[in-house]
Amino acid sequence: MSQHNIVGSEAFEKAPFVYVRKVRPGGLRRRRARTALAFVAGAAVAVAFGAVATILAFGPALGIS
Repeated sequence: MSQHNIVGSEAFEKAPFVYVRKVRPGGLRRRRARTALAFVAGAAVAVAFGAVATILAFGPALGIS
């Protein structure tokens, strides 16, 4: 068990002992952004393949191909 020098009621104060002035973006935020970017890229590829498939399916009837 660790030993601490806690005197009086300082352990129960509401104010933080160390003030954090600036927090740099962490790994979780970058990972979430990367996941969102991958999802958007995947959706764009799916839409592109869907458009190509539609053109190939209905192209001869429309005179495209």
